[in-house]
Amino acid sequence: MQLIDLSFSVEQNSSEPMPIKVKTRPHSGGSKFGRKVIFLGKKKLSDKLKALANYVSGKERITKNSFPNGEFINEQTVSLSVHTGTHLDSPSHFGTKCEGREPKTIDEIPLEWCYGNGVVLTFCNKKSGEEITQEDIKNELKRIGYQIKKNDIVLIRTDTDKKWGKPNYFFEAPGFSRGATKYLVESGVKIIGTDCYSLDKPFMAMVNEYYKTNNQECLWPAHFYGREKEYCHIERLCNLDKISVNYGFKVCCFPIKLKGLGAAWIRAVAIIE
Repeated sequence: MQLIDLSFSVEQNSSEPMPIKVKTRPHSGGSKFGRKVIFLGKKKLSDKLKALANYVSGKERITKNSFPNGEFINEQTVSLSVHTGTHLDSPSHFGTKCEGREPKTIDEIPLEWCYGNGVVLTFCNKKSGEEITQEDIKNELKRIGYQIKKNDIVLIRTDTDKKWGKPNYFFEAPGFSRGATKYLVESGVKIIGTDCYSLDKPFMAMVNEYYKTNNQECLWPAHFYGREKEYCHIERLCNLDKISVNYGFKVCCFPIKLKGLGAAWIRAVAIIE
């Protein structure tokens, strides 16, 4: 069995415009953290006051020398958007209504959606700012000799992931049209994944087109289709070129269970038997 990692590391670089803040308490500074944990473990106020008095008097103290090799456990606090790195967008990200009802948040996504048969559709010939259309999808399915089945997880390969770490990753990519999204979702697909920053075209390509036409349909057509039919999509996949088959493999893409939110980070994996 071969496991292929389809997720980028969460890291601050030129491809990631949203800030990532990491605060680390190192092993060497752990004794202070250890004292805090022990103090907070006291349930009664009287016990806390007693513990504080004992610490001040020197009767009970946790110091660096209390731990093997003078090291306690370390600790990190991370502040970042749920749309950072490789992540899954839920229906609630797309709007306040989906199919006339309140859409699913990321913790409500059925686990069955996130593990299933994978299909890779390749559009490396598409230029930056171009749309992947319904006709493109049909032609690619014909080329690989496959018919979409219910609950297939469809992965869109453009090789944009090879630009990761550079500023042009953010604004040089093709994007999905409303028609392409509609075709896959109506064929029974619940999760579409892309190796681009977004399933839609780059932001400025959509905005510039809107300025020229004043047509609302230019803006986030794939995302906004999620207000009509329930589906999820994965953004910022990588290594789709390492999947040696177009179909006949499994995809695992379970999201972190963030209560009531619109997206969450995933560790996407292709499993080839």
